[in-house]
Amino acid sequence: MNYVDKIEKTLRECFQPDLLEVFDESELHRGHAGFKEGTQTHFRVLIRAKIFEKMSRVSRERAIHKALGPGTMQNIHALSIKFE
Repeated sequence: MNYVDKIEKTLRECFQPDLLEVFDESELHRGHAGFKEGTQTHFRVLIRAKIFEKMSRVSRERAIHKALGPGTMQNIHALSIKFE
């Protein structure tokens, strides 16, 4: 499964961002906890959306985790989120 595409599609549908970039950083974590050969495990998201303007950082992250759902969140090891 291509999690980059899944994460990007979900975040676009849920938040209509002005800016969205999703990076698979799994290979950068080779040898670290959570790395699994041949799978996508570590991601970095850069996002800017009007909906986040009045939300705290914690609320923003919770909204993203909720949008991605337990199926995705349980199958990846790390999700780094930067808000613009």
